[in-house]
Amino acid sequence: MSVDIVSANGIDLAYETFGDPADVPVLLIMGLSTQMLAWRTGFCQALAERGHFVIRFDNRDVGFSTHFGAAGPGKPIGSFLGLSRPAYRLTDMGRDAAGLIEALGLPGAHVVGVSMGGMIAQNLVLLRPDLVRSLTSLSSTTGALPVGKPHPEVLWLMMRAKPAADREGAIAASTAMYSKIRSPGFPSEIEAVRDLSGQSYDRCYDPAGGTRQFAAILAAPDRTAALQRVAVPTTVIHGNADPLINLSGGRATAAAIKGSRFVVIDGMGHDIPTPAWSRLIDEISATVVLGERAAARPVRPV
Repeated sequence: MSVDIVSANGIDLAYETFGDPADVPVLLIMGLSTQMLAWRTGFCQALAERGHFVIRFDNRDVGFSTHFGAAGPGKPIGSFLGLSRPAYRLTDMGRDAAGLIEALGLPGAHVVGVSMGGMIAQNLVLLRPDLVRSLTSLSSTTGALPVGKPHPEVLWLMMRAKPAADREGAIAASTAMYSKIRSPGFPSEIEAVRDLSGQSYDRCYDPAGGTRQFAAILAAPDRTAALQRVAVPTTVIHGNADPLINLSGGRATAAAIKGSRFVVIDGMGHDIPTPAWSRLIDEISATVVLGERAAARPVRPV
């Protein structure tokens, strides 16, 4: 397994794959300021063992994908208030994912997005429904202001975060955030978080990229009405102990997408705890099956 680079939507995207390319493709989209490593290798391998060709990638502005340093640090509050223009939009990130699917020569993929990745996945299916066979939106929301609000302590920690001076500082910041958003119903995985944070720092530490992504999130419009157009089989998964995007975000997403399944995982916060992998993979695989069945249905003549 090695990192590959493709040109997609006018930028470079770094990606890795797991499993047999002949199997049913599943594209994993990660969240805010987080590299593809957070789709942990064991999770990807377990998903591939279920008969899926799994693709994880670095979103723009993280890891080995194109960074937008020339745009300067993002201005999230200014973007939210309409006082400044973000370097790019969530729709651009949706087009990145579409470009990756096409660059890999795939006719389509089953798409799984977590947090900001769920927002990107929602934009992807709205922009390019022809490329999405099913959607799994995990720990995400619709962009509507009344739903998915973070706990004040978590929001305060995000807003006051400063770039770390070194590797240990970056690890300390990651573990501090993890302590606020982790799943209280599952054992702590603080050592795994420390290891992942160190690996991410070594690959590419660019906190300004995270602020540009955050600005894109805060500048995005409410997708509630648009999501009513989603026609692919959809599962919305959310933890009932999520302090970053609270459960109302997932509930609103499921309500907006007609026919979607809404799965609540007791005790899960805003991480992907190892003991929950089996349940999550079951739900993703079930959604893939529904998507494959829907794609195989003959189209009725008009």
